[in-house]
Amino acid sequence: MTTLNLVSPIDGAIHASRESVTLDQAMAAIAAARQAQRAWAGVPLDQRVAAVRGFLDALLAMNDEVVTEIAWQMGRPTRYGGEFGGVRERGEYMLSIAEDALAPLTIEDSAAFHRFIAREPLGVVMVIAPWNYPFLTAINAVVPALVAGNAVVLKHATQTLLAGERFQLAAERSGLPKGLFVNLALDHAVTEGLLTAGAVNFVNFTGSVGGGRAIERAAAGTFTGIGLELGGKDPGYVMEDADMARAVDTLIDGAMFNSGQCCCGIERIYVVEARFDEFVERAVALVEGYRLGNPLEAETTLGPMAHTRFAELVRDQTAEALARGARGLIDRKHFAADAPGTPYLAPQLLIDVDHGMRVMREESFGPVVGIMKVKDDAEAIRLMNDSDFGLTASLWTADRARAEAIGRQIETGTVFMNRADYLDPALCWTGCKDTGRGASLSVLGYHALTRPKSFHLRT
Repeated sequence: MTTLNLVSPIDGAIHASRESVTLDQAMAAIAAARQAQRAWAGVPLDQRVAAVRGFLDALLAMNDEVVTEIAWQMGRPTRYGGEFGGVRERGEYMLSIAEDALAPLTIEDSAAFHRFIAREPLGVVMVIAPWNYPFLTAINAVVPALVAGNAVVLKHATQTLLAGERFQLAAERSGLPKGLFVNLALDHAVTEGLLTAGAVNFVNFTGSVGGGRAIERAAAGTFTGIGLELGGKDPGYVMEDADMARAVDTLIDGAMFNSGQCCCGIERIYVVEARFDEFVERAVALVEGYRLGNPLEAETTLGPMAHTRFAELVRDQTAEALARGARGLIDRKHFAADAPGTPYLAPQLLIDVDHGMRVMREESFGPVVGIMKVKDDAEAIRLMNDSDFGLTASLWTADRARAEAIGRQIETGTVFMNRADYLDPALCWTGCKDTGRGASLSVLGYHALTRPKSFHLRT
């Protein structure tokens, strides 16, 4: 049996420990979930929606306790109030569209034939959630999976073990059928064993590219459905007619919020030559106003990264870029808490960068962003597409037609105009290339968690 230790980035101490369940214990829990699911699938949709709304409300009621728990687990400053505003928005939206999203598609309803396509639950859905937004990412799949008639098994990241337990507590307090939702503390070996055995019907995974590949290998040959949201290297492009104040505020916040640990955070910025100096000047002033420190203190705007090894990766990428000719614009002396060998990492803006540098090509997932000059749209498009990833792209212009035309040429899952680092629950959340495959949220999120079933009824 493996001990799972949650090491807090605040002080480097073990904040919580749990024993991983064994493969037999996990299989037993999944069997119970499958039994509960059979009855749950027969419950009328409006009653399922009401029950899941109760589950969501029970989770949201924990906000005051959860904000501090998140800070201890992964370092986000408490001043930002946690994640439950977004959890509410996503959860309630998915509840509001359930009837239409799951409605049968009628092909013919005549005296001779009734032909339609129904949406059937998959069975048991396994949600493997990451630590960076432990509630927001999980809710994307948990709510629609349950509403659609599935059972849910949640495996949370070790870094945010307590978040998984909050979901379990909400399920118990809301009165969902026993066994229908289960949070399991799992190590990698047991998780792999479950997938190899084909124990679940669908896996929704948010995490690293390496993790996604490991899941695909483990599930190979079982025909288990898999949805993957993996890495990102999301670009921003600032054009001549951009509102510069808004562009800087949004893109730099998109790069630095949550210490840069955002799936759709901004990791590289391209600015048309005529506006480059203005953008950089404003960006430096903004970043120099940040306060790095203990996330429990109200003055802190930038907390530690979730783990020292994540901070060291960013330090390595930055050092390599500087050695190859990049210039760092932020003096670490502005950030007394910054210390090598710890997760406390000062933010950095890099100029004179190019795509031969890892910081412009590999995922950083930290508070660093490279800023490049571009001549025109063609060069910006080429550079935005020069990446193994494709999650979001942020375009800054007053011309909607131009933004749409550029957006159609970018290899990405979502195109933003004059905003960034946001997930609209009415739109499909998806990616391309190494960012993964599948869809969550929107009507398509329900389709990903159900299967079509055709009825051809002749009178």
